[in-house]
Amino acid sequence: MAGDADDAPAWARGGVPRPRFVGGNRVDLLQGGDELFPRMCAAIDAAAREVWLATYIFDDDDAARRIADALVAAARRGVAVHVVVDGFGSMAKLPVLRAWLRDAGVLFEVFRPLDHWWAYFEPGQFRRLHQKLCVVDQATAFVGGINIIDDRHDLRHGWTDTPRLDFAVEVRGPLAQQVHATTRAMWARAKLGRNWGEEMRSLARSKTPVDQTMQLLRRLRGRPVQQLPSIAAPVRAAFVVRDNVRQRRAIEHSLVEAIRGARERVDLAVPYFYPGRRFRRALRLAARRGVRVRLLLQGKIDYRFAAIAARALYDELLARGIRIFEYTPAFLHAKVAMVDDDWATVGSSNIDPLSLLLNLEANVMVRDPDFARALGERFDVALLASAEITTRPTPRGWRGWLHRGLVAWCATVYLRVAGITGRY
Repeated sequence: MAGDADDAPAWARGGVPRPRFVGGNRVDLLQGGDELFPRMCAAIDAAAREVWLATYIFDDDDAARRIADALVAAARRGVAVHVVVDGFGSMAKLPVLRAWLRDAGVLFEVFRPLDHWWAYFEPGQFRRLHQKLCVVDQATAFVGGINIIDDRHDLRHGWTDTPRLDFAVEVRGPLAQQVHATTRAMWARAKLGRNWGEEMRSLARSKTPVDQTMQLLRRLRGRPVQQLPSIAAPVRAAFVVRDNVRQRRAIEHSLVEAIRGARERVDLAVPYFYPGRRFRRALRLAARRGVRVRLLLQGKIDYRFAAIAARALYDELLARGIRIFEYTPAFLHAKVAMVDDDWATVGSSNIDPLSLLLNLEANVMVRDPDFARALGERFDVALLASAEITTRPTPRGWRGWLHRGLVAWCATVYLRVAGITGRY
């Protein structure tokens, strides 16, 4: 309905800053660690000044060891190498990582470590570093959903024959400087610990989050950040993060706005799918307008409750003409979306309460027909290997209402414990 506060863009309501698309970027799509890790290692090997890396999981398998070896080699030749990992996602590997990295001169930090038993009862521990970022010399950046772990290795389920489906992008150009500022901020936040909130509040004026971060890090490092010239490439892209300062719902609002403007298609692949009412409404209205809406979700399940939560929404979505596919050849870890023929996003954000309201996330959004076509082709290949859901999997009648109500209640309790109030 026109004038509805829920329909107005967040930036029109005085909410999060609007995504800032900048030109002059080269953006390459990379599928899985098999494509990402060699490109990342080559960039690290060529580093002249600095490398910054932030990730949720940094494993100790052979693929992760190759990344670690490249970081160590860079540090030993005098490159300033900074690595930050999440204290929950990488918890079991921290002793190995410290031995690999710190002893070689890598400046290694842990975001929200769980190093004492009472840490598990601190509400802030629900807010994890879920970004997957790497930036070299402010010129080359990697952003996506791929952790530092072999594509065929799952921490819960062991080794598989088929690699998980996941994506990242390599970015060269001015957008890499924004990734650089955010990755430095994540490392500094882990280094500063509890003092981070006070530092950020002291800078929260009318400036953009990037400006705030740059100022903070100049204070921390005592030197200016070098500005590099852009490269001659036509791609317009935006780097969008979800944080707990001024961009609390930036990724969600950007996705919803793109879906609301869709004319022909909305394709979305994500492993954990439990969107809030505003997001679901945007999908329903798109389908009502005649837009083809396709969702690619997990068929091979890693977390049972996440699958139960997603399937609790199948009835509502199927009834509105939204097509749902479950990817069964391997684990699905991709977090990508395409709208029409010129808008696409690749990143770390799921479409669930953890990613949209709690975790620190990062996506690259691209306005370019060639990039959208390349991602769309890989999406279609995955769709051909998937099973379309045509029957409603949840019980009918009161059992169905009980199923949905239980999932909604569990999600609400989790968010309340984490300190999130209001409707989702």
